[in-house]
Amino acid sequence: MDYQFIRYAIDEGVAVLTLNRPDVLNSFHGPMADEVLEALGQAAADDAVRAVLLTGAGRAFCAGQDLQAVLPKDGAPAADLGEIVRRQYNPIVRAVRHTEKPFLAAVNGVAAGAGANLALACDFVLASERASFIQSFARIGLIPDSGGTFFLPRLVGLARATAMMMLAEKVPATEAHAMGMIYRVCPPETLMDEAMTLARRLAAMPTRGLGLTKRGLNRTFANDLDAQLDFEEELQREAGRTHDYQEGVNAFLEKRTPVFTGK
Repeated sequence: MDYQFIRYAIDEGVAVLTLNRPDVLNSFHGPMADEVLEALGQAAADDAVRAVLLTGAGRAFCAGQDLQAVLPKDGAPAADLGEIVRRQYNPIVRAVRHTEKPFLAAVNGVAAGAGANLALACDFVLASERASFIQSFARIGLIPDSGGTFFLPRLVGLARATAMMMLAEKVPATEAHAMGMIYRVCPPETLMDEAMTLARRLAAMPTRGLGLTKRGLNRTFANDLDAQLDFEEELQREAGRTHDYQEGVNAFLEKRTPVFTGK
């Protein structure tokens, strides 16, 4: 498929999805959201894709919703923002979390609103030293969407998440890293190289097992201990039947480097 508002390429098992509306800081409108969802579906279905890397073109990762795209025109009624969340953002966040492949975000600049929460939905977030995160919703009387009220309290605790959401203050990448919100901070000039190195490393790992780990992490948000122990049993049974498990054991016994296939 030819994309107009994103770029999509596969490099050594890594699908690289670049938000590509740099003139508006890669803010979302409906057509870009449709393209992102199409590309994520393509990555999920392609066995050659073993990891997915999200980033932004230009000087921003994503500034969230393009407000010009939702403002009423010529006396028309106000847009139903709940419908926009339901159609644009919720399917994207669900795809990131339920696609059982590692997802990484390389945050090259500002990540605001839904853009920040898209990054936080990923398994790994690497950010440029120049990047920042902002829950900008309160500045225009809205609530954090795209999983913000779900992921952020779990990453940084309720008190910090409340302050970020209600005060809408910018959080520099170094501060985000110090509070455990993101995985790594990188010099701007090496961000993509470091992100691709990590993505390729993950793509060469037993990605079926990594996907099952992700399934277990998703479930731990809702389960109590007994239910999670039972679910771990179920996941381990499935992992023990994979080709990658057998390859890992054989490689260990034969004292060689394993060759994983994600099966």
